[in-house]
Amino acid sequence: MSATHTSHTGTAKQHWAQGLTVFAAVILMLSGILDIFRGIMGIAEDDVFVTTRSYVFEFDLTGWGWIHLALGVVAVLVSLGLFRASMWARVAGVAIAALIVIANFLSLPYYPVWSVVTIAFAGFVIWGLCVSRSDTSSLR
Repeated sequence: MSATHTSHTGTAKQHWAQGLTVFAAVILMLSGILDIFRGIMGIAEDDVFVTTRSYVFEFDLTGWGWIHLALGVVAVLVSLGLFRASMWARVAGVAIAALIVIANFLSLPYYPVWSVVTIAFAGFVIWGLCVSRSDTSSLR
């Protein structure tokens, strides 16, 4: 009976890991799309952003636009790899999510609500990819 119990537990763990990986892929894709939109807005110099003069990390809005656009495109591409549960995509997903957190923290005064939401999304991606361990061959 313990062998049957072990196989059911292993299957449940596999489903849990696959579910978290898909969750992280979807959230990373949403974060990437939001960053692409934010990048386009920054490049177009839209009036949506507030400029502050006394912020320590002061950058040009067009520069921030290009940074967010690039991060968004890479995030969407990595999320496509996560749907295939590739190990390279998991590592790249954690790295790009960390870069998204840093970029949104540094651009926090320009659009605070959007930055906080995107930081939270990236945090969920990091959590989802770090918690689900794919030790089985079906997830490789």
